[in-house]
Amino acid sequence: VALNTDSSAADNAQVDATFAAVVLDQAGKIVSCRIDCAQNKMDVTDGAVDTEASFLTKMELGDDYNMVKFSDATIEWYDQAKNFEAYVVGKTAAEVEAIETTVNEEGNNVAVDEELFAGCSISIEDFITAVVKACNDEKGSTFTAGSDFTLGVAAISTADESVAATEEEDGVVKMYSHFGAAVVDQEGKILAALTDATQPQIAINAAGEIGDITFNGTKRELGPDYNMVKFGAAIAEWDEQAKAFADFTVGKTADEVL
Repeated sequence: VALNTDSSAADNAQVDATFAAVVLDQAGKIVSCRIDCAQNKMDVTDGAVDTEASFLTKMELGDDYNMVKFSDATIEWYDQAKNFEAYVVGKTAAEVEAIETTVNEEGNNVAVDEELFAGCSISIEDFITAVVKACNDEKGSTFTAGSDFTLGVAAISTADESVAATEEEDGVVKMYSHFGAAVVDQEGKILAALTDATQPQIAINAAGEIGDITFNGTKRELGPDYNMVKFGAAIAEWDEQAKAFADFTVGKTADEVL
């Protein structure tokens, strides 16, 4: 996950979490890559929050993301992301990290490579970060399969723990996201899976102004520093429990997991 809150401003709390999953071969080259972005926004005018807010990822929005309609783009976000996914297949983490970018007139880090830019002219900085992190993930799963498998990613975001601001006390926007990735075979059975979660917190005041923003890493990245055992009397840390659940789903179909 590559997460930023740079677009948060007065009356708008925003979290952009670009997430990626990859399948690597034994040589460390990408065989399959999937990317999506949970771009969660909340209107916080006058310090109000919407605890019932629902969110869709950019892939889920599809054409309704309206990149073509409201910008100079000629290709929608989801197609540009798919073009980037295809471009990194066959590359190693080091080769993806070395993809050259340049800052365009809008201040975005776009591809220098003409082939890549032709199909993906948006900022690719977070794409690169997320894919490289996925490639280097030491907590990933190993599985054996031929070429007939499918890699999928998904995100579910909620804001029910958000608290409105008052004249006496600041509020906080908590647009939390859970991420999932799964590799399935032709029969729809899971070969490997993993989950992760982000819990960014954005402070707001009664005027709708943005205050301190807290994000120290995903739950998997935090590992023992998430302190579920220390402060929650849990039997194991979150990342260990999440791995146990993911391992339990191997061999099951989506319906069986549900």
